[in-house]
Amino acid sequence: MAATGYVAADDLAMALHLSLMLGRPLLLEGAAGVGKTQVARTLAGLKDTRLIRLQCYEGLDASHAIYEWNYQKQLLAIRASEGSEDRVFSEAYLLERPLLAAIRQPVAPVLLIDEIDRADEEFEAYLLEILSDYQISIPELGTITAVTRPMVILTSNGTRDLSDALRRRCIYTYVDYPDRATEMAILRAHHPGLEAVLIGQIVGFVQSLRKEDLEKVPGVAETLDFAAALAGLGINDLTADPVALRAALVTLLKTQADRAAVPVEVAQRIAGKAA
Repeated sequence: MAATGYVAADDLAMALHLSLMLGRPLLLEGAAGVGKTQVARTLAGLKDTRLIRLQCYEGLDASHAIYEWNYQKQLLAIRASEGSEDRVFSEAYLLERPLLAAIRQPVAPVLLIDEIDRADEEFEAYLLEILSDYQISIPELGTITAVTRPMVILTSNGTRDLSDALRRRCIYTYVDYPDRATEMAILRAHHPGLEAVLIGQIVGFVQSLRKEDLEKVPGVAETLDFAAALAGLGINDLTADPVALRAALVTLLKTQADRAAVPVEVAQRIAGKAA
């Protein structure tokens, strides 16, 4: 994973290894921005396979997650043939959604079920059936069994408790913000041209900023954007130009309240400690 630019903690790397070895879904829980979704992208790249993503949200149902019928096409076919409606419930009129698509790939894909905690408990029931048997029942067609078994990664930001039944079926690990050494390694992997002193300042600054009372704590992606912004502005020392530093904070602070909470003097104080 490190060769692709994703520097994983030991427990995350082991959990992913065991998930693949045992053929079990991997549940990643942690705050937004710690790199949970990127694990699935990295895995798909390593396995040279397709990434199929299901973004969860409140009210998500089977028609958006599993399958639905192309009603317009069915209606046109019925009108054109003036025949039985039975023929329109066939593969030609079936619209695959992520969960159905994932079990019908000729090469096992990575199935990312992103932010499962945003979906409701009813959807979890649908999901449990699929993750248990890797098959889907369609009344008009019968049972569709998996052609290949997808590598499943679920992410959760912890906005609600997930069911015990779902947790039992998964390998679990908590993904936290990286420690200083790990975040520096991530920066070196993505921005090899940055000087070591600046990398240390950036990581120290961001990790101190995370301790401030913010609405949206900056994640790893924001750290990378911050580093790119500093490089683009020609900043080699966080304490050298307070105005430029303040300008670069747009990559880290994503609400007006957070911008107000970190004025120039606060940014300078944090930068001074980071140096």
